[in-house]
Amino acid sequence: MKRQILHIDANNAFLSWTAIEMLKRGYNIDIRTIPSIIGGDESRRAGIVLAKSSIAKEFGIHTGETIFSARKKCPQIKVFPTDFSIYIKYSNQLYNLLSEYTDIIERFSIDECFLDMTNYLQNKTLLEKATEISRRVKEELGFTVNIGVAHNKLLAKMASDFEKPDKVHTLFEEEIPTKLWPLSVGELFMIGKKSVPKLNNMQIITIGDLAKTDINKLIKRFGKHGKLMWEYANGIDNEEVHYKIEKPKGVGNSVTLPMDISNINKIAEIVLSLVEHVTYRLRKYDLIANVVNVQLRTKEFKDYSHQGKLDCATSSTKIIYKKARELLEEMYKGEAVRLVGVRLDNLEEKESMQMNLFSNESIEKQDKLDKVLDSLKRKYGYESIIRAGKMNVSDIVKFKKN
Repeated sequence: MKRQILHIDANNAFLSWTAIEMLKRGYNIDIRTIPSIIGGDESRRAGIVLAKSSIAKEFGIHTGETIFSARKKCPQIKVFPTDFSIYIKYSNQLYNLLSEYTDIIERFSIDECFLDMTNYLQNKTLLEKATEISRRVKEELGFTVNIGVAHNKLLAKMASDFEKPDKVHTLFEEEIPTKLWPLSVGELFMIGKKSVPKLNNMQIITIGDLAKTDINKLIKRFGKHGKLMWEYANGIDNEEVHYKIEKPKGVGNSVTLPMDISNINKIAEIVLSLVEHVTYRLRKYDLIANVVNVQLRTKEFKDYSHQGKLDCATSSTKIIYKKARELLEEMYKGEAVRLVGVRLDNLEEKESMQMNLFSNESIEKQDKLDKVLDSLKRKYGYESIIRAGKMNVSDIVKFKKN
């Protein structure tokens, strides 16, 4: 099975996040729409530009130059100080949104993440998931991201660096000759500035030139790094997405539908699919939930949510779906729905579960069934096992061309 990898890169993160926070605090200008930069102490000639607006870029201002130099290019430039508390806040918001899609997330930097979506596509393509994430970040968090879509980390990273901002780019193996090879060799990930003139002296100007060079010739000139450069130029990368298991405070997922739905039974099928996904993640962390929340968004963008407490904390798909179905029936008003979401809250460690004296046997039986299904999913892929109530869900949530 080919890996399904996304690279998420926040566009102009420091300036965008500062702009959002300033607007929330009552500042009446979006600094992304004026000549502006984020920089160090302007009173010191050594203060440098850390981030710039697109308009500042038009004046020839670039990241890394001194603020003194930037002001000579654009006397009216607005300079704003760094504030890492803001950057951490919005970086965490991005991470929390991405964690609704997969547990395997590598925080590559404060504004970049790799996602391994291999077992988390839920009947969608990787490109469809990327497009959904891009839209949600813009609508819910207020900034934009570039997303690289590929089968390994290297190609996903390279794809996200293509045209910016607010773009989703693919770079699959068959696209390497047309999308990757024409680029300057200096644009290849892990090629340092000092290596570029050495490569150019070997008549290696583009990434394609590097890919077609004898690997032994490169190893002789650059050692082990020569082998790595050749592999990267040919799109070869087997590095895993490195992630740290962080037990969440809540687990949720939602899906935007390609068509409005007003049949409650169809909506319930989608709820079942979402419940199965969030309970699978819950059991992966050895957590149990006390509260279930169901969210609906209508075609008029009216949001409804209803939550309820479970009789006892559990990770059982069957029990949580039963509660979610009850909440759906209580809240649904018959309107056409375009988004459905499920969230589990008030989580606790599984060891703390106090079983009801009269339901021990049924809970243990359901727990064993869930464990068997989870094991099969891990071995054969998330979509290898489909519950009976989900048989038609893919027809609803999978995008189709009509």
